Amino acid sequence: MAWPYRRRAAVMLGASGALTLAALGAPMAAADVNLVKNPGMEILDGTTGFPQCWEKSGYGDNDHTFTVTGTAYGGSRAMDLTITRLAGGDRKAMMTEDPDCAPPVSQGHQYDLSVWYTTSQPNTVITVFRHDTTAGWQWWTDLAALPVTGTFQQALVRTPPVPPGTDRLTWGVTNYGVGTLVTDDYAMVDTAAPVPDTPCAGTGPECVGQWQVRPELSPARAMHAVLLHTGKVLLIAGSGNDTDLFQAGTFKTTLYDPVAGTFTDIPTPADFFCAGHVQLADGRVLVMGGNKDYAAPDGSVGYKGLKVSYIFDPATNSYTRINDMLAGHWYPSATIMGNGDVISLGGLAEDSSGTVVNEHYSAAQGQWLPMGQAKQAWSFWGLYPAMILLQDGRLFYTGSHVFGPGLPGTGASIYDYDAGTITDVPGLRRKDERDQSMSVLLPPAQDQKVLTVGGGNHTVSPSAHRLTDLIDLKQPAPAYVPGPDLPHGHYTDGTPQTGAEGKVYLSTVILPDGKVFETGGALHTYRETPVFEASMYDPATNAFTPGMATDPVPRTYHSSAVLLPDGRVLTFGNNPGDGSFDLRISMYSPPYLFRGDRPVITSIPNTQWTYGSAQRIVTDGPIVKASLIRPAAVTHSSDPNQRYVDLPLTVFPGNVIDLNLTTNPNIAPPGWYMLTVVNAAGVPSAASWVHVGGA
Repeated sequence: MAWPYRRRAAVMLGASGALTLAALGAPMAAADVNLVKNPGMEILDGTTGFPQCWEKSGYGDNDHTFTVTGTAYGGSRAMDLTITRLAGGDRKAMMTEDPDCAPPVSQGHQYDLSVWYTTSQPNTVITVFRHDTTAGWQWWTDLAALPVTGTFQQALVRTPPVPPGTDRLTWGVTNYGVGTLVTDDYAMVDTAAPVPDTPCAGTGPECVGQWQVRPELSPARAMHAVLLHTGKVLLIAGSGNDTDLFQAGTFKTTLYDPVAGTFTDIPTPADFFCAGHVQLADGRVLVMGGNKDYAAPDGSVGYKGLKVSYIFDPATNSYTRINDMLAGHWYPSATIMGNGDVISLGGLAEDSSGTVVNEHYSAAQGQWLPMGQAKQAWSFWGLYPAMILLQDGRLFYTGSHVFGPGLPGTGASIYDYDAGTITDVPGLRRKDERDQSMSVLLPPAQDQKVLTVGGGNHTVSPSAHRLTDLIDLKQPAPAYVPGPDLPHGHYTDGTPQTGAEGKVYLSTVILPDGKVFETGGALHTYRETPVFEASMYDPATNAFTPGMATDPVPRTYHSSAVLLPDGRVLTFGNNPGDGSFDLRISMYSPPYLFRGDRPVITSIPNTQWTYGSAQRIVTDGPIVKASLIRPAAVTHSSDPNQRYVDLPLTVFPGNVIDLNLTTNPNIAPPGWYMLTVVNAAGVPSAASWVHVGGA
């Protein structure tokens, strides 16, 4: 299907990143100038009779009318947009994209947008476009879904900080359902609270962060880590890449409490070494597949995948077996969908061949679907293929995988599971050298941009590379473009990296300030030559800040990193080529933890959030942004479900704030999330747990 975003076009019903609002007439942040030209539609064009500085916009197959009506909130005119038939697309009145009409903006500033409206149906959303001084006009974000009302109400919402390179905005209210929308008296006011982002000079923790190697050692050779909504971390080893433990039937899981520094061993019923895992909507962990048998020493037979599946329940700290999958899977992916179902792909089968069978876990039935109900493309996706859920329900295979070359074709593709179609996506460089690269859906998820970082393949090249590639999946024909190179690090003896030398086995972790922390890795894909390097990637500037403090512990094969609710990053694992395993755990405190007092969320009346709702919180001081971060479920440089969901703000006096949650479950699949707020100094609060998608 065609990508639903187009210039001047919002998404179709069911594929929106829309967010909700407070519908009361709250005051603007300051009594400043309204930046909207002709805000009340009172001045008409002498030729067209349409309001000046406004235009009819939209796309798709629908019947609609734009009318200047006398039924206004203020003055004598308002805009009536009625859709009588809608097979696809949307319609909206938008501010025209020219310097005389499009409001000017300042980088880093936030703007309060308001409009008085009535609507007969709920499929309406405030949509904002931005003018990039290099790339031109492009969709920016959807901010607020408007509740149905027959009398005029005011919608008020605050934009995120304006990205670099943006000089103007246009916005309006999109109608993508059958019904009538009337809008009047638009306003846009600069809150005059830019977010400072000045470079930090020096090597102190306020600039580069700080590491601590914990005194406790993990009792398990942890290959997998899942942050639970209890704040504890499930560390899964299975046999831990140890054939002696496998032969003895000794399989390990431990529950780590990062606050107390304690471990609780969990009876482990199967060898979950190199299984797949994902958090379900209710907070339990679905574990699928694993290791049926190790490869033969002479290479005549490869690893074999299990078809068993279990659910770990944090309430009982126990595994429960569910029905088997259709096939065996060793190194499978696992992606949660917008309805809470799970799609699992790839890996090796029970006979060590590449698994071409798709697996579909039904959340409603609590089981894997049988053949005939689980839809098949009969395609081999490789091992741990990075499959990221897109806002329209399709899956993006980023090209990141484990072992060997990339897939045939371009090495990246968009998979429509329901339609059974696979569309190649061009532009990924060195697609056959993306073994244990890492791909991340960049903050915010609403932007639909993915960065793929590093990787290697010793059968093609002896050393890992430092390439990154960036893709904007909102584009009608998305394609990777080159991103900034990974910063160089150094080796154990202090020798600096040079030239094209990069990393494999690296980790990328989304932080609550909206940046991505990159850490760990090695030069070679045969588990040698650790690289000591860490950097901070800023999606707003598409740039790495090098020179972050480095983990004192080598983190190569079978290593991972996890964001904790307190804002620190946990790292674990290292499985060198000699078969040993480093059981030390490290904690990274990012620079924001050394830059002053942290904001505090003092009140969250409701922790069960429904889509399209406005959730009220109270903070101890002003904040500039808020977000939800899905907790990690990571292994082998792979966490396709990692995402940061922006929560546009409606700000009231007394630090009372309504957080506007998307209407689209594909943007924020159901489950537990970490809620954080960030102040003007860029310092985030500790996280509070909220559940998205109902009880």
